[in-house]
Amino acid sequence: MFEVTLLFLAMLSIAACAFFPLGCSMLFSPKSPQQSDAASDSGSNSELRVSEDSTLKQSFLTHLQNEIESALFPRPTDSILQRHYDTLVSAELENRLAAMPDS
Repeated sequence: MFEVTLLFLAMLSIAACAFFPLGCSMLFSPKSPQQSDAASDSGSNSELRVSEDSTLKQSFLTHLQNEIESALFPRPTDSILQRHYDTLVSAELENRLAAMPDS
């Protein structure tokens, strides 16, 4: 019974990481003092800021792209329609990044 419970908890934690927007990397990485200061400084200011770290920046861009794709229709299977879909997604991504305030 203990093994079943342990397996269930492991599967639950994997599923939680899979559906967490930034993956498991944000769960296990400790915040630096600069990040905690920045979080306390922003307070009620909920501006969207792109991180300077390349891994976090890539994660942010991937999350933004997934957010855009979830609002659109499903990805087509035809190669020509896939190119149009990719162009539409990249244009919307550029529009959202252009609309973000510079920080």
